[in-house]
Amino acid sequence: MKRKIIQTSDGSSTIYLEDLDEHYHSKHGAIQEAYHVFLQSGFFPFLKENKAKQVAVLEIGFGTGLNAFITFLEAQKLGVDVLYEGVEAYPVSMDEINLLNYSEQLEAQNLHADFLKMHQCEWETFQSISENFQLKKRKQFFSEITDNTVFDIIYFDAFGARVQPELWEVSIFQKMYDALKPNGVLVTYSAKGSVRRAMLEVGFLVEKLPGPPGKREMLRAVKKA
Repeated sequence: MKRKIIQTSDGSSTIYLEDLDEHYHSKHGAIQEAYHVFLQSGFFPFLKENKAKQVAVLEIGFGTGLNAFITFLEAQKLGVDVLYEGVEAYPVSMDEINLLNYSEQLEAQNLHADFLKMHQCEWETFQSISENFQLKKRKQFFSEITDNTVFDIIYFDAFGARVQPELWEVSIFQKMYDALKPNGVLVTYSAKGSVRRAMLEVGFLVEKLPGPPGKREMLRAVKKA
């Protein structure tokens, strides 16, 4: 499958899959989308509402590591302890990682080594990226997830339903619901009606939020206690 690094509208890079006409991040701004959907709509509100100083995050689609890296950066600023698990069936190569400009665009060149460490560290076991950020990368298909009441937040960042509809079905969202603790939150860039209905079917409380640049809406789902 043909892949190339492209620049998105906010200057940050992403990977484009030509055969699928699919991007790893929004072409309207990779960093803008990541902050809006996962940090501003998920991570920050959860910390505020729960007065949490420790949080467990599951990312569905570790990909380029952008979501993990910005969560790492914000955890350093806030002094929050993060246990971060990223699921990825098809890891991105280091040749591609070395072409991404996230550290530069985030003005975090002094922490670029930590971004690289996220990709170079071992899989299937927790690795310390910093004193307060532990990362476990899991090489598995989303259908193989069996966690039960483990996570506070889920970043659902799978490829879109147009190219991988099986990742947005009721069976997958049941796994997400089961994986969350009571009051846990799932956020995703998608706002499709079928996705919202699948979330509702498994028991989530679902709300539409304003989307990132280029998208009118997104979804946030809560597993109520």
